[in-house]
Amino acid sequence: MTGHQLFENYQKYPDIWDEMCVQEHVREQYGKVFEELSQMPVDLLRQKDRLAGELFMNQGITFTVYSDDAGIEKIFPFDIIPRILTGQEWDHIQRGITQRLKALNLFLKDIYSEQQILKDGIIPAELIASCPHFTREVFGIKVPHDLYVHISGIDLIRGQDGTFYILEDNLRTPSGVSYMLENREVTKRIFPGMLTSSKARMINNYPLLLHDILGSLAPQQLSNPLVVLLTPGVYNSAYFEHTFLARQMGIPLVEGRDLLVDNHKVYMKTTAGLQQVHVIYRRLDDDYLDPLVFRPDSALGVPGLMSAYRKGNVAIVNAVGNGVADDKAVYAYVPDMIRYYLNEETILPNVPTYGLENMDARKYVFDNIGNMVIKRTNQSGGYGMVMGNKASEKELEEVMAAINETPREFIAQPIIRLSTVPCFIDGKLQPRHVDLRPYALCGPSGIRIVPGGLTRVALREGSLVVNSSQGGGSKDTWVVDL
Repeated sequence: MTGHQLFENYQKYPDIWDEMCVQEHVREQYGKVFEELSQMPVDLLRQKDRLAGELFMNQGITFTVYSDDAGIEKIFPFDIIPRILTGQEWDHIQRGITQRLKALNLFLKDIYSEQQILKDGIIPAELIASCPHFTREVFGIKVPHDLYVHISGIDLIRGQDGTFYILEDNLRTPSGVSYMLENREVTKRIFPGMLTSSKARMINNYPLLLHDILGSLAPQQLSNPLVVLLTPGVYNSAYFEHTFLARQMGIPLVEGRDLLVDNHKVYMKTTAGLQQVHVIYRRLDDDYLDPLVFRPDSALGVPGLMSAYRKGNVAIVNAVGNGVADDKAVYAYVPDMIRYYLNEETILPNVPTYGLENMDARKYVFDNIGNMVIKRTNQSGGYGMVMGNKASEKELEEVMAAINETPREFIAQPIIRLSTVPCFIDGKLQPRHVDLRPYALCGPSGIRIVPGGLTRVALREGSLVVNSSQGGGSKDTWVVDL
């Protein structure tokens, strides 16, 4: 069988935006890929699929699933058919994310100082007061260049009419960028000619951009600051990524026990004695950073770290306390923040979101629960999520009872049928739902977003849940200029 027959037999879902096909035609950005894949025998594609799996295995590109009895280290599933966006679509996404991050940074600065947005009644004060990630301990701390979000992974989905929506803002310790970079390296190995002929924009300068931004945040504007990556250690689900990024940037990978604080300064223990640390790219949640301020039982953090931070002797990336801005209940107010701080209309819309403390909204959601997805406001990774169209009667009753008990902990959104892309599964091309996580870097000189990001795929047929922890995989994402 040839690749051409593969494409002829591709059955896209009716009434759902397919990234490759429109009616019976292949979209222009997929033209070159369609041409090349059509000429390949299916056995060759199977071979390339196996090779991709082996490359991931040999590189040790894994993630951890804590709830899976079948052994928790897993290879990150990779689909060999790229997801392709046009330069025009990408420019729209880039403008929308840049606008959003400007507003979110201003919000974080405001909420930890003047709180003007609360005084003006744009966001209800009780919403912030009841947010478990509003960190009073950092109130009034001056952060370098007033930047709170240095690294973000903003999740986007595309609806049935082709509109891009922001699904959520990941502003604490977003992960997955190593998969984006490794996906591209594997694609180069299995389809070297295709990448070149499609003129996909480059992404491999991400570690360099990240390193430059981290260095630029050093408190004393030093010419050669010491930047370290702080990891919770080898048992963390994203440990592969921590080692990967530290290696790519040429910076030390440290655990809490490698650092100490003396006279409000942070030092790294080395064989040559103590060296002062100026910037910490932490992949550790706020709660574990400093046992003297947050959880006293944390063995992962550094006692006294917050005192050095408060004194301005060390920069922590991302800033402490960002969780208040990516709480799913606060998410609903981001378009209001954009209007309030920037006096602009939102470029990339939110998914319609219902806060369930409002009785009218709750009644509407309960009446239409079969078409809703219910999410816990402070869980990520697809955990704590109930899809109304897939849940049993019992599950729906349980979630409604839980909402009635603690409505602040839940939001509801209409189920959006995410766009699909062709995936090479069991020797056939099959449509699967996808989202997109572009990675944005904010530094003193502005916002940089490498063109593409991580496309996550719901590999189970018909599933809308793309998270790796829930059986999702990923694809290389190309931005091509037509």
